Amino acid sequence: MAEFKDYPAEKIAKQLELVEKFEAEFGENTKTRAWRKFCTDPEYRKREWQFRQSVAAAVQPDVNYR
Repeated sequence: MAEFKDYPAEKIAKQLELVEKFEAEFGENTKTRAWRKFCTDPEYRKREWQFRQSVAAAVQPDVNYR
């Protein structure tokens, strides 16, 4: 497994700005809460990355998943 590298702070700030803009216009929902947590919690981002790495590692190319 590779080492976790966090997203650039500018990219995270830009996404948080988009979340805030969306919430101001349409209100909060489950997706915006998840994005807000992603943008404000570095441990959440790390756990999310670890989850994606585990899913990718679990896929076996020689198995027919049908």
